[in-house]
Amino acid sequence: MKTPPRIQPGLSDSLAAAARVVAAVLAGRTPDATLAQTAPAIRPATLDLAYTTLRDFGRGDYLLGRLLDKPLKEAGIRALLLVALARLERRPEDAHTVVDQAVKAAAGIAGGRLKGLVNGVLRNFMRQCDGLLAAADADAIAHWRHPAWWLDALREAYPAHWEDVAAAGNAHPPLCLRINRRRASSNDYSSQELAAAGISAQILDDTALLLDKPLPVERLPGFAAGRVSVQDWGAQRAATLLDLSDGQRVLDACAAPGGKTAHILEGAAVQLTALEIDARRSARIEQNLQRLGLRASLLVGDACQPAAWWDGQGFDRILADVPCSASGVVRRHPDIKWLRRSADVAGFVRTQAAILDALWPLLATGGKMLYCTCSVFPQENDDQMRAFVARHPDARRRPTGSDAPELQLLPSATNDGFYYALLEKMP
Repeated sequence: MKTPPRIQPGLSDSLAAAARVVAAVLAGRTPDATLAQTAPAIRPATLDLAYTTLRDFGRGDYLLGRLLDKPLKEAGIRALLLVALARLERRPEDAHTVVDQAVKAAAGIAGGRLKGLVNGVLRNFMRQCDGLLAAADADAIAHWRHPAWWLDALREAYPAHWEDVAAAGNAHPPLCLRINRRRASSNDYSSQELAAAGISAQILDDTALLLDKPLPVERLPGFAAGRVSVQDWGAQRAATLLDLSDGQRVLDACAAPGGKTAHILEGAAVQLTALEIDARRSARIEQNLQRLGLRASLLVGDACQPAAWWDGQGFDRILADVPCSASGVVRRHPDIKWLRRSADVAGFVRTQAAILDALWPLLATGGKMLYCTCSVFPQENDDQMRAFVARHPDARRRPTGSDAPELQLLPSATNDGFYYALLEKMP
């Protein structure tokens, strides 16, 4: 007896909702607002479908171009076809179900008048699948699923590793936990609480755990009680590299959503000021600190305008976690690959330099500033540091846990891409 195809409950609804997310991104908007409007029951499936499609957009766009006689003007149908093509490539065993559900989803777009087009394009893909996928593999953008300018930048920066960086940017991100050392240890949490819940994890260090399989935070034992947080292992390096001691005055500039703020407070009894320019994002810092039982002085202000919020007392440590291209975290935010433009990187470089120059006078003599980005582009990282030191003779670069004056983490199975450089203020 033939096994019937797997039918995901509400697949047509999830396909339609994912298409709305993808259409929003292709229109130049971030996916957050559209996802927030998605019904909770289908939100996880919608997010998975939409993010998979966005990671693969360069490939889906290529395939769709080969399947259509002319560009498709109806944005909603184009997005639906992109979602369905991504699903078909990953679930060929469910092909007929996916096509049927995509046609059903098309009934709610453009008055349903393009259902036949959707059906024809997807069935044509099924017939030509092998040849189309082989052609896509031979096209750089379709194969690597990144814009051409981005691939050029990776080749220049990492001639021996650019393929690994690009491949990592297309993968599902790891889920790493940070243990609140004031309330638990990684060993105890892993061997007791996670084991009791049937969740397996790898211990990375004394506060970091890597889950074998990602899961919703609601399923994490002790999350609501503040014993654990979700934070990428690469992001967790900040608190360690800051060289913290009890009693220090610490500024976390550009602090939202507060993961690094909390990690600093979990590790040392410091006087911490968390600065954030966006009041709504500042509220998220407060929520995170409350859950973890931590306290900081929260300020809403512009890091480039310290005269509006600084009390005149020097800080012993400053974390400058600056705005950047986010090129090291695109697997978590796949819309970034397609919303960014090459010229945007230069804009981020100017903003970063302005923030660094504004914050440097706030650092006490002998104090240290940790510069941080979630970027893999050298212009935002080592090039930025070299230029800063050239402008500030009293700045000296210090090792970041090794002999190197910088730490460039590339995306991997354990962490996202991050850059760190430690600066000390000399007399």
